[in-house]
Amino acid sequence: MPELPEVETIARELKKSVLGKKITEVCVHVPVVIRQPSVEQFKKGLTGATIKNILRKAKVLILELSNGKALTIHLKMTGQLVYPGNGKTSRVSFRLSDGKYLDFFDQRLFADLRLLDDWRQLPFIRGLGPEPFDITTEWFFQMLSKKKAKIKPLLMDQTFISGVGNLYAAEALFRAKIDPQRSASSLSDKESALLLKETQATLREAIVHKGSSVDNYVQLTGLPGGYVKYHKVYDREGKPCIMCKTPVKRIVLGGRGTYFCPKCQR
Repeated sequence: MPELPEVETIARELKKSVLGKKITEVCVHVPVVIRQPSVEQFKKGLTGATIKNILRKAKVLILELSNGKALTIHLKMTGQLVYPGNGKTSRVSFRLSDGKYLDFFDQRLFADLRLLDDWRQLPFIRGLGPEPFDITTEWFFQMLSKKKAKIKPLLMDQTFISGVGNLYAAEALFRAKIDPQRSASSLSDKESALLLKETQATLREAIVHKGSSVDNYVQLTGLPGGYVKYHKVYDREGKPCIMCKTPVKRIVLGGRGTYFCPKCQR
C-alpha cells in the first residue's frame, strides 16, 4: 500500500502537472471504484471544474476544485495515477484542458474515489492522528506512555499517527534499534525521541527518492520509486543485517509481516 512518501510524491507531481487545468471529460470504465456519489453525479460534478489545489492528508490525495467540491483519492493496496495516460485501459480517466488524460488504475479494486462538498467531513479524515512531521519529541513520548499496544502496530494505526504504514514503521524501528514487539509504554524518553527522529528521517529520505515500489506503486509518470535499494530490513528475511550480519527475521504482528534484526533491535 502506498504510504506517506509515495502519496506525497504523487501530490507533488500532480501540482507540477495538472494544477490549474480544467477537467473537460470524465470516463468511468469501472463504476465500482466510485464510492460517492452516484457515477452520474460524480461525472457531472467534475466536468468543467478546474483543479485549484492539491493536498495530501495521511495516505489520501485531495484535489480541490473551482466549484467548491473536492475529489478524494485513496489508493489503498493497488491504486495508481498516471499522467499523461491513454484514456483507455484505466478504471477512470479524466480528460484535461491540455488534451491529455489523468488515468486512475486499480488492479484489485480496493481503492476509492469520492466527490465531496467538504473533504474535511470524511470520517477517515476526521479520525486521523497527527502527521509525523507535526509531532514534537515531548508530545511523542506522552503519546507512547499511555499505550500498552506493541509499538509496530501502533505506528501503523492511522488514528495514532497518520501516513506511516508497514514498510516505514519497520525501517524506522530498525534505525532506532527498537524491537517491534515491545509495548509502546516501555520506551524510555530517549528511545521515543530517537524513534521519532528516525521515523521523520526515513520518511523524508523516501520522499527524496520518490517512494518505494515494492508492489504496485508508481510515480505519476509511471516510473517506479527509487527508495527500495535503501531499505535496511523490509522484505529482507534471511538476509544478513547490514549492521551485525545476523539474519533478518520475519514475524507477524497485527496481521502484517514484520521484518527486524533480533540482535540489533532490543
